Amino acid sequence: MKILIIRFSSFGDVLQTLSVAGKLGDAFPGAEIHWVTRAEFEPLLRGHPQIKKVWNLPKGAGFSELRKLGRSLRAERFTHIYDAHNNLRSHLLGWMMNGLFGWRVWTGRHKFLRRSIYRWRRFLLFRFHKNLFPKPFSGQFALLEPLREWGLSTEAPPTPQLFIDLSAREKVLAQLPIGEFVALAPSAAFELKRWPIDHFKTLIAQFPETKFVLLGGPEDQFLQELADFAPDRVYNRAGKFSLMESAFAVARSSALVANDTGLMHVAEQIGKPCLALMGPAPFGFPSRAKTQVFEIDLYCRPCSKHGQGPCVNPVYHKCMRDISPASVASGLRRILGAKMDAPLSR
Repeated sequence: MKILIIRFSSFGDVLQTLSVAGKLGDAFPGAEIHWVTRAEFEPLLRGHPQIKKVWNLPKGAGFSELRKLGRSLRAERFTHIYDAHNNLRSHLLGWMMNGLFGWRVWTGRHKFLRRSIYRWRRFLLFRFHKNLFPKPFSGQFALLEPLREWGLSTEAPPTPQLFIDLSAREKVLAQLPIGEFVALAPSAAFELKRWPIDHFKTLIAQFPETKFVLLGGPEDQFLQELADFAPDRVYNRAGKFSLMESAFAVARSSALVANDTGLMHVAEQIGKPCLALMGPAPFGFPSRAKTQVFEIDLYCRPCSKHGQGPCVNPVYHKCMRDISPASVASGLRRILGAKMDAPLSR
């Protein structure tokens, strides 16, 4: 067997799709698994023991680069292909690999799967607020669902599924506090997915002896307000780490408190306890037992595909504002008290 997985982006979706590689590798020992992704996500895949080769496409690559990649992949003569993305680019890549005569052009044993994106259900959800999706909707299980056609179950493979490259260990350790700390991911792609910053301040105040590390991108300048709130024990590392370095910081932490963002799925795929603050978006729900979900049941949720809004509740941002710092603090206290995952030794 020679299997190709196609998943270009995004950060969180690539992380969830790692379970597909783990599932296929466990089910088909000896299978040769390749993966196509966007260049910036290649480090997330490189250390996975089930993935033999990663093919990448630069962000913003044009048709000529896609065509070149298609020719190279066609020469590999894959026996099984799973399009886990299902967008125009993945469709074009399939046509370039196969011509116009279908997926069985290379060999009679060739098998092809494509992840459904449930366009009709999405239309009903966002136009008429009729939700026909499973509640909660787990993106990881949705990615595993098509594998039933190859005789596999939808049960997620055990963690870890993200294997962290330790080459940046010294750089990251030099910027982390000594001893135990809690990682915080207060940012998100859209503001409506963010737990209010004052709630994060209240949470930090509930743990006066605990150190916190803020993770995010260089654009997350607002995180400095949190660092200034308790400068002696809150470390702002937003924009300091790459994706894999941020993953290493999560692995070093005692727990992660995160909005609905990619770092939540980092914690899930390395088996780290996580407190997930879920708001307006429907498709990023966690899947692992070590993740505690905090959410408010409202008629207006979900309001948009990615949480971009607009907010339609009379109380603006109610879905996130009503997640109380006291409830999150209680969940974090249970994790820290149980010491479910001791941090790595320094």
